Amino acid sequence: MSGHSKWATIKHKKGALDAKRGKAFTRVIKEITIAARQGGGDPDSNPRLRTAVAAAKAENMPADNIKRAIQRGTGELPGTTYEEITFEGYGPGGVALIVDVTTDNRNRTVSEIRHTFAKNGGNLGEPNSVRFMFSKKGLFVIPKSAADEEKLMDLVLEAGGDDLNDEGENWEILTEPSAYEAVASALKVAGIEAAVSEVTMIASTYTKLEGSVAGQMIRLLEALEDQDDVQNVYSNFDMDANQYEEVAG
Repeated sequence: MSGHSKWATIKHKKGALDAKRGKAFTRVIKEITIAARQGGGDPDSNPRLRTAVAAAKAENMPADNIKRAIQRGTGELPGTTYEEITFEGYGPGGVALIVDVTTDNRNRTVSEIRHTFAKNGGNLGEPNSVRFMFSKKGLFVIPKSAADEEKLMDLVLEAGGDDLNDEGENWEILTEPSAYEAVASALKVAGIEAAVSEVTMIASTYTKLEGSVAGQMIRLLEALEDQDDVQNVYSNFDMDANQYEEVAG
């Protein structure tokens, strides 16, 4: 697999989301609300909430918005009750997809996700049809200009990280989810800024696509991410960087 093309794809996906500030805020607010409902309103004792609040701050969300989202989750303020659903399926070329949604209307969301898959050359699968191909990991992408390998390796190992990989112009750090916060804190203390910092799903193998099939896959990813209820989309899609630029353009 070409690491450069993997990060090109991630950059493209994140760029599409970041361009929609309102969507980004909505997504984080839902996550904060659910995290507070499930684990309480204190970020110090609720790791999921702590991660969600950090994501909100990274989006420059006002503190009052964060506080109200927490209070809606704990029941101190009235708010919408959200349900979490995970869809699994296949995209063009047999690419595996996992789609996390947070919704206040299950029937509407199921219908919309099914339609989006079908319209863009994909199909929904049964539960656990593709999940076995993914592992939950903490992920950091560090530009090589931000840190040298030896310094980064020492920092990662000391903080409990698993792997440091060379991905072309970037270093990739993978951790167990339980070590994510320790590594994030160590990077912050060292003054090393990550281009990507998140707990995500990493595929064990990748499916490389070319030409029109790759273009159709990108359209499916974009269509899914445009859905208001979609929180995260994970796939094992990969393509050459040059072809990616052609298709995405």
